[in-house]
Amino acid sequence: MTAELVRGQNHALDRTRVEIRITAGGPVVAAVTLGDAQGRLPGTEAVAHPGAPRRTGIEVPRQAAAEHRLAVDLGALPDAVHRVSVLLALPTGFGALTTFGAAAPPSVRVTDLDGTGLAGYTLTGLGAESAVVAVELYRRAGAWKVRAVGQGYADGLAALLRDQGLPQAAELAAEIEEAVGRGHARAVPAPAPAAANRPDGHARPLHPAPGTTTPPAADRAAAAPPAASDGHSAHAPAEHGPSVHAPSAHGPGPTAPTAEGATPTTPTTPTAPPAGAPVDYRHPKRRATPAPATPTPPVSAPGDPVSPASPPAPSLPVAGDAAGWSMEERLHNQVWGMFEDLTRSVAAYRSASDFAESRLEQELDTALSDPRNRLGTAADAARATARDKHAALVTQARAALDRDLAQLAAESEVVEPALPPAFARWDSPVWQAHRSAQERPMALRLGDLHLPEVRDLRIPMLVRLPLERGLWIDCGPDAYVWRGPDPDRAYARRELGSALTDGPPDEAELRRLSLETAVALAARMLAVHPAGEFAVQVIDPGGTALPALAPLLETGVLPAAPVPGAQGVATVLEGLTRRVDLVQMAVRSRAADALPPDVDTADQLLIVHDFPHGFDDRAVTRLRYLADEGPAVGVHLLMVADRAQAREYGPVLDPLWRSLLRITPVPDAHLADPWVGHAWTYEPPLAPRGSQVVRQVLVRVAEARRERRS
Repeated sequence: MTAELVRGQNHALDRTRVEIRITAGGPVVAAVTLGDAQGRLPGTEAVAHPGAPRRTGIEVPRQAAAEHRLAVDLGALPDAVHRVSVLLALPTGFGALTTFGAAAPPSVRVTDLDGTGLAGYTLTGLGAESAVVAVELYRRAGAWKVRAVGQGYADGLAALLRDQGLPQAAELAAEIEEAVGRGHARAVPAPAPAAANRPDGHARPLHPAPGTTTPPAADRAAAAPPAASDGHSAHAPAEHGPSVHAPSAHGPGPTAPTAEGATPTTPTTPTAPPAGAPVDYRHPKRRATPAPATPTPPVSAPGDPVSPASPPAPSLPVAGDAAGWSMEERLHNQVWGMFEDLTRSVAAYRSASDFAESRLEQELDTALSDPRNRLGTAADAARATARDKHAALVTQARAALDRDLAQLAAESEVVEPALPPAFARWDSPVWQAHRSAQERPMALRLGDLHLPEVRDLRIPMLVRLPLERGLWIDCGPDAYVWRGPDPDRAYARRELGSALTDGPPDEAELRRLSLETAVALAARMLAVHPAGEFAVQVIDPGGTALPALAPLLETGVLPAAPVPGAQGVATVLEGLTRRVDLVQMAVRSRAADALPPDVDTADQLLIVHDFPHGFDDRAVTRLRYLADEGPAVGVHLLMVADRAQAREYGPVLDPLWRSLLRITPVPDAHLADPWVGHAWTYEPPLAPRGSQVVRQVLVRVAEARRERRS
């Protein structure tokens, strides 16, 4: 699926033969430069252009056109080529366009030879530029990636080529213009605009390439990620480091119909917004909420004063305003959309800020490169001008971010109270009226996520059910590594107790918080499953988890305290291993009714505490087996462990750790989103201090079980 890039973002390419498809609002010239590791050009032979359309591994069109296809064979390029830059320029002498800002932003898509999209980029924000480096394909560690560049030049193609180190830039630019003039008769006009909105009322991507349609929810979900996939999580980010992968399967199912019982309609091709319009980073699976109709002003009698017309009221966010067959699915997709919207908005802001810093450095270097200009009023004026431009760019980027954040904050205020128990925080009123669930939910809230640019906006971290990956709550000292700003530390002090007032908590406090997190997650999973269809088992060889397990034991949800020692470990693992084997055989043989009566077919959550104490080699092997084979037949693993203490087993446990999703008992910025690698701060799903909500929920679960048995 196509990865939609923002300026500065890169995306890995898994093939060497690709097409680059360009769509613009008028005729443009397409060219390709082949640079070295620094992006410098050895000579005119390193440029493929209408006058010389073929170079080794590259072929470009011979004329200006509104649509182009460029053929690229990265495997055929010389070893000295490290950067393949795609250039767009406005031809002179014909056509109404003299700047890119006068037309819809051009769009560039990197595709497979059959047209399958790999990466796309829309060059928004262009103004007086008449030439631009759209994207570049670059070699890194033997692999190829594509980067969205969007660097424009108001002085045209000659200035662009000169900036890439080509001595004959002016002569080559003139040669290209002459070749384009010869092919003027073959120029292709811009395509006619299409409808701007999908007929089913859903919002659409910002600037999809003409001829494409918005993919359904499942396809967009598969396209979303960055990093790797686990196939179940709604939008759980990837952990920094090699041990945990990011999910990619976010789509819950087919796109919602336009009306009750109606058949979904085929989306039409959207058009790009007019030049200068604000960038829309909304998730394409959202519905476009129409603004309330402006009332018709009353007719004034002759002589009455004329009052100015009031502006139309802005559209208000609505809970469940996303694609989906049910309210639960629509809320799930809306939360997913908020997560992606925030990712894109912050990525655009950071990219713009980085561009402003880079431009400031370049302008200061240019102004001060001549020793004669380093002193005096001229140098001061040049520095002041460069800093003013930098401040203006940053201010503009921050204003755009604040606008998006205000919209998302307003949406969060509406969505959060409407979330069902499986998605809601523990302080939500929905838990006070919660009763036994009738069916399994589609996802579960594992905590909250936020970014340093806006710490007050928290996005629920949802994972799909049934869990296809186990969870690992890291209770070691490394779990408390502050990478975020001080306000995050203040949050931890306020929410997690006085133990965090003066620095990191000790090991005992981390273990207490880890067990509280495990019990809170177990209680949530028990509460959102139908009565009797989910059970919890605990391994606690040292017997140190009993205080934290009190809510489970006192309510009867956990029938008995875990048996300490190696015998307790072996008994639980042997029973669950037998259940996995028998259910697997029954599923393969389609003989579920033939299971022995002592086999509990309810889904199981195994909480493992104090690992690796009490585990021998046989127990470790069984644990790895349950982590690999258990999720497919309803056995899920939740480990509360310090990985540093388990290193004595060496690489034998590496596959186990890699198969688990790491979360922490304290807020920590160890997760990365799937697109651009933002460091998200994760906050555990703990109940408010002093609250009895978890115990109350477990009491209701126990009552529902007794009613079901009776």
